[in-house]
Amino acid sequence: MYLIKNWALLLLLIGSTLTAAAQQKVTGRVTDAAGNGVPGVTVRIQQSNRGTITDVNGRYSLEAAPGNTLIFSFTGYKSHQAAVSGNTMDVQLAEDYANLDEVVITGLATSVKRSNLANAVATISAKELYGVAPAQTFDAALSGKIPGALITANSGAPGGGISVKMRGVTSIFGNSQPLYVVDGVFISNVSVPAGLNIITAAASAGNPQNQDNPSSRVADINPDDIENIEILKGASAAAIYGSKAAAGVIIITTKKGSSLGKTTVRLVQDIGFTKVRKLLGKRHFTEETAFDLGGDAMRNQFIAARDAGKLYDYEKEFYGETGLISNTGVSVSGGDERTGMYFSANRRSEEGIIKNTGYLNNSVRLNVDHKFNDRISVGLRATYMNTSSDRGLTNNDNNSVTYGVSLATIPEFLEMHPDAQGNYPINPKAANPFETRDKMRNNETVNRVITGGEVKATLHQNEQTNTKLIVRGGIDFFNLKTEAIFPRTLQFMAGALNGASIQGNTNNLNTNLMGILVNYLEAGPTLTFTTSVGATLETSYMDNLIATATNLLPQQTNVDQASASQLQQFRQKYRDNGIFIQEDVLIMDAITASAGVRFDRSTNNGNYKKYFVLPKASLSWNLAKMDFWNVPSINSLKLRAAYGAAGNVAPYGAKFLALTASNIGGQPGSLVDTQLGNEDIEQERQTELEAGLDVSFFNGRLSLEATYYQKKIYDLLLRRSVPPSSGFAQQWVNGGDLQNKGIELSLNATPVDTRKVRWQSTVNFWKNTSEVTRLTIPAFPLGAFGNTLGNFFIEEGKSATQIIGTLGTGKGTGVLGNSEPDFQMSFYNDLTLFSNLSLRVMMHWKKGGDNINLTEYLSDVFGTSHDYDDDANGNGVKDGIDRMNAAGDNDASIRVQDASYFRIREIGLYYNIPIPKNKIISAVNVGVSASNWFTFTDYKSYDPESSNFGSNTMSTATSRGSTGISTGVEVTPYPASKRAMFHLGITF
Repeated sequence: MYLIKNWALLLLLIGSTLTAAAQQKVTGRVTDAAGNGVPGVTVRIQQSNRGTITDVNGRYSLEAAPGNTLIFSFTGYKSHQAAVSGNTMDVQLAEDYANLDEVVITGLATSVKRSNLANAVATISAKELYGVAPAQTFDAALSGKIPGALITANSGAPGGGISVKMRGVTSIFGNSQPLYVVDGVFISNVSVPAGLNIITAAASAGNPQNQDNPSSRVADINPDDIENIEILKGASAAAIYGSKAAAGVIIITTKKGSSLGKTTVRLVQDIGFTKVRKLLGKRHFTEETAFDLGGDAMRNQFIAARDAGKLYDYEKEFYGETGLISNTGVSVSGGDERTGMYFSANRRSEEGIIKNTGYLNNSVRLNVDHKFNDRISVGLRATYMNTSSDRGLTNNDNNSVTYGVSLATIPEFLEMHPDAQGNYPINPKAANPFETRDKMRNNETVNRVITGGEVKATLHQNEQTNTKLIVRGGIDFFNLKTEAIFPRTLQFMAGALNGASIQGNTNNLNTNLMGILVNYLEAGPTLTFTTSVGATLETSYMDNLIATATNLLPQQTNVDQASASQLQQFRQKYRDNGIFIQEDVLIMDAITASAGVRFDRSTNNGNYKKYFVLPKASLSWNLAKMDFWNVPSINSLKLRAAYGAAGNVAPYGAKFLALTASNIGGQPGSLVDTQLGNEDIEQERQTELEAGLDVSFFNGRLSLEATYYQKKIYDLLLRRSVPPSSGFAQQWVNGGDLQNKGIELSLNATPVDTRKVRWQSTVNFWKNTSEVTRLTIPAFPLGAFGNTLGNFFIEEGKSATQIIGTLGTGKGTGVLGNSEPDFQMSFYNDLTLFSNLSLRVMMHWKKGGDNINLTEYLSDVFGTSHDYDDDANGNGVKDGIDRMNAAGDNDASIRVQDASYFRIREIGLYYNIPIPKNKIISAVNVGVSASNWFTFTDYKSYDPESSNFGSNTMSTATSRGSTGISTGVEVTPYPASKRAMFHLGITF
């Protein structure tokens, strides 16, 4: 036995020596079709982790054995394989017009080439995201760029506030916003209200939802750091992410260090301005119309103001500020074959179109990747962000104190400007908006850290198989401070409040950790298996504290400088964990089959120990890769189908019976809340079936992607009324089903591609319809302000986004519209001339989709609408009176208006300045851009995309945040703006 062992050892050593002896140094150059060297190309030996990167001239060198297959891959080019047959191998890469060799994420640790992908996964490059006309925030930059998404701005205020709804309504009361994953870190996108309801009473009548106009936390991310984005739009693609993926997943990958052995420094300076996109205009009064508004007193005031030349356009004064925009950034990228480093620092500032509003964002990022050896590598991602947003006071209120509501009450001849001593005139019907703007403060300040790490280790490897262990984790922590100050000198503070200071402090910590084993097996020349199995753990802890102090001492803002105060605290803590397994099979590089299952549970569900089973399966067949294919003009023809399930956990605290604080006989005490807990509450379940066809013509110069999907949501999380005899009012239940159907089409073309002219074009089309298929509780209104003004209504057999309202006195109610668009289209064109001059244009068309326009309603009520005296229908009655007569007759249809639009969303012109070859500066880029500058719409308010609701607002089981339904309701929002910018970039 001893002899056998020694002979075996000797043979192993001889084999190893022969293998080592067979290695040889292979060198070469990788070029494009024009013969230019391509830097950054990955050159890898097939079935191994060994490889290298081409240098700035496209040259490479590595050790390989004769017969080894080298794989050359680089984004934007088709992958190339060649067997080693000598010491020199030069390779020319062909451009991948249709991005068929683009690698797309299909699981938590697996990926596949787009040519074999079974789902419609949208990708957005850095140039598409931020390289046309930079948007105000990262989330705003997504507008119009995701087929299948309805994106609305909940506020035009600097600092964002965007709602993203993919493939229709995902939930009615549950989470309706996608999961954002940044370099493997699950980040929070919660919007935290500032407690302004004590000032505005916005939630006290008609709609109990929060309307504080908070920003979205995903807006903190610096768009300049993003390399690319992948969007998993439904459960068929996102099922492996489990119960956080019901509304889709947006996977963000930030930039990494270069492996070219050269350090690159890039400086960016953008400067520009922002202006209001549209002003509605003012009503021009006469002596007669002033008398109609308020009798002799108003007529005399008008005459005096007219004769003194003091007829004002208050809307233009208030919303007409020109805000300065500045974006300054520096990034450093470098490294070698083992270590890559990327560092960036950025400062963005933007003044608002309303005085004393604005946004400031400072961020730093450090990304480091290091290979210890051929088997072990690590990556670290760390970013710190500090943001400050002055939001002003806009949107709905029932105390007539917000800017828009106040302005609606003021005719052009009523003096609202302060006198020489700084005294503001009294507005007899509401607040003086100039005084409110100049004296109040509503600020959000955020300090945020997002840190993630990854370790990859190859546990086993030979020519046929390798097994990897991937451990990935991350932390997202932010501290948010809100400060809303209303001095006692404000006219509307006289009385009960007499000055108010509302101070909020929120700490939010999200963590996620996962361990994954991935085995790759080449069972034969045309058959490979990729098996992945793993476990995930996510935790979240939020502590929100709001202190409200009233009857403030003069000039004081501290909450202890008041005679009355109130504390509110909301804390939530939950843990989700899952186990998953997935198998991917690739046959002949043409047929891809995948199947997997995830077992998910959450402490938010009634039975926190119960695992929900979330399966997925997909199949794609690229006929053009088969031997029988003989159509040279069609280089890819893929049929695909996918199925998946995801979940949406119950609201925090839905299973518990809550206690509310109470003062009992002068002593602190607790009362039982009116909401009954449900210990059997379960998560919503979603299934999605997707099928599609992808075709690529003329070597990728023309490609089409067509997708049909059907998404079903079961066990909707709803609130039902319980019998009063129970002592309670409501209870969370799983009480209905919902269905979405839709199509998505994408056409990509490169009509012209010569040495002097290159034109790339993309056209997207998407459409969705929804239906409530089951409802176990009575139909109920949701998300607006009552039937006489237009209301959403959840009803079995009807669209989930239908808008109903009264049809007139004695005529009952009926369907007046639908907030879901008939369809949407986007058009992206990139025209490059002489390699240096580029014109990029992004256009967006939304056909249909109705808004409830209550901005117009308020100005009609006070007789200040700009078109009040027009007679558009020629019936001899003024339009303003027509609308008020309709309101008096309980006809709500006048307030439900078509919000279609065609918008040139972004346009940019960029030039790469030719510079002599030198050792310092390698590139200089200049450009000009404009965003939202041209919009064509008949919608009769500031912007057809606006909405009072829609963000993923913080909510509890006993108090509603926003819903997934109520987008497209507007009440005097912060108006949308348009932006123009000049850009300068220098690369060293």
